[in-house]
Amino acid sequence: MTTDRTIAGILFDKDGTLLDYVKSWVPVNYEVATIAANGDAALARRLLLAGGMDPDTGHVTPDSLLAAGTAAEIAAGMVAAGAPYTVEALTEKFDGLFANSAAYAVPVTDLAAFFADLHAKGYRLGVASSDNERSIRGTAKRFGFDTYLHYVAGYDSGFGVKPQPGMVHGFCAATGLQPHQVAVVGDNNHDLHMGRNAGAGLTVAVLTGTGSPQSLAAASDHCLNDITELEAVLV
Repeated sequence: MTTDRTIAGILFDKDGTLLDYVKSWVPVNYEVATIAANGDAALARRLLLAGGMDPDTGHVTPDSLLAAGTAAEIAAGMVAAGAPYTVEALTEKFDGLFANSAAYAVPVTDLAAFFADLHAKGYRLGVASSDNERSIRGTAKRFGFDTYLHYVAGYDSGFGVKPQPGMVHGFCAATGLQPHQVAVVGDNNHDLHMGRNAGAGLTVAVLTGTGSPQSLAAASDHCLNDITELEAVLV
């Protein structure tokens, strides 16, 4: 792609970036723990704590398993903490739950209009998430921005997992861009470190997830309240 702007492509995280994490995922996390505990309420509380979430307040620790892990990573952590399943069986349960949860997600803005505007301005657009690809595509379709995406990658799409650079390199391969032309946008250090590891031209943190200005400062070039402030830092 020929462009006179430094940043020509934007690779977004999904949860906590396009979707409000607290509204979309805290209720799901309670269900995750209930499933993993096989209905044992005391064990469910312990599993939430192991995953990085306070079972009483719903606060999720930045960069914890529930904040940034894949279904397989969350399953492994919960099995290690006492969940009575194999990692493989629990991963399958979580993948199904997460895919269905797209129907209850809460966006941080009108995502169809947001992506349409960026697309009209010539940006190449993608989503790279620690969730599974089915869930990402379901979310994009539900909120009407699927037709604007040039690339989708979940933890199960074959590009590796965050903070490895593979998802960014896959985006570049799909769009013809170089890493220095790409902005990576996310709410956790897993996202930002992925961008840095890939040589991305810009790493942008947003505060609609579990991260804080303090936790995100070291790995981000900019820290924004949400994605609606993004265009101001792309020029």
